[in-house]
Amino acid sequence: MERRHARYPFLDAAREAVERADVDLLAIARDEERVVERATERVERALTDGSIGDPRRSTRVELLSYPLARVLVSLVDEHVLTRKYARAEASAAHERFETAADGTELKSTRDDRVTTTELLAEFDLARHVHAVDAEAGGADGGPRAGSRDTSTGSEDAYRVDVGAYLGLAADMWGDEWRLVNRPLAEGRVPITHAELGDLLEKAIERRITDGLPLAVPESVGDLLDDAEAGIRETLSELELTREIDTVVPDLFPPCMRALLDSVRKGEHLEHHSRFAITAFLTSIGMTTDEIVDFYSVNPGFGEDITRYQTDHIRGETSPTEYSPPSCATMQSYGDCVNMDDRCETISHPMAYYEGALDDADDEEIADWRETEADA
Repeated sequence: MERRHARYPFLDAAREAVERADVDLLAIARDEERVVERATERVERALTDGSIGDPRRSTRVELLSYPLARVLVSLVDEHVLTRKYARAEASAAHERFETAADGTELKSTRDDRVTTTELLAEFDLARHVHAVDAEAGGADGGPRAGSRDTSTGSEDAYRVDVGAYLGLAADMWGDEWRLVNRPLAEGRVPITHAELGDLLEKAIERRITDGLPLAVPESVGDLLDDAEAGIRETLSELELTREIDTVVPDLFPPCMRALLDSVRKGEHLEHHSRFAITAFLTSIGMTTDEIVDFYSVNPGFGEDITRYQTDHIRGETSPTEYSPPSCATMQSYGDCVNMDDRCETISHPMAYYEGALDDADDEEIADWRETEADA
């Protein structure tokens, strides 16, 4: 295990190093308290201040805490936590490679740095991102291996093939990332050095999110009960979810639209499917009465049981307010259907809906409850 792997644990090389070490996850959770503590810190600090805390001096502790942190995130399985954790890890990585690029890191860590060139290769982007100075010099258009980027201002430092740009910028906030607001020449989009760093941070965030939640063996989960409980407590104390009180079925993720249609058609829903659509509807602001009314068109409708189940999911009659299942859970139950392009960029139905609302024009956001009342 190398210190470089501990600094950038999302790299394929870091994952391979862990595999070569033949690490036993059960043994780590049982016997390596320092690794469990560091993994817990990574997750809890992501919630409280958007960081992952200070790295440990032990390369082994620091590197192994990363996969264990992903296990803890998977045990909690709340999309808000997954998103916050992935962003915190990606932000820490961004800070490290930017510090390496400007030469301000400690001398002892300079051999552990990751260059822009290496990151582009890691994410299969080297052939799509072209350094402006390399193009001017008649080279192959890619960032020069071993070179250090020096453009940190507003000057365009790179040109990105438009297809790759669209894939990278899909999840970026702000109108400045929209293609219509960018100059486009010869199929390439100009960006600054700082913007490339932001796009690479997003690529790192996606990789960290990929595969979450993991399938965690019960034996491992039992050993991490205390750490999981602490994270859940931290989560419950924070206002992390965006307040949504808008019901626009046309903007629902495909999985929820399909379940919505099944209810409207009077079709029987399995328990997991009924839970998913009910949890989704409570999360977007529908009241228990509105949800009961919504289910009333179903021939198998029972008002008392529907009201009880909805209040339980909402947390009115239970100690927990339940979130909708993640995309991975929806897939495992066969409820993930009709995937579209946005589905490829998110890991939770709520993230899909939030993004759809953000991208929609005002005239597209007509609350279903208001249109029903006017009908």
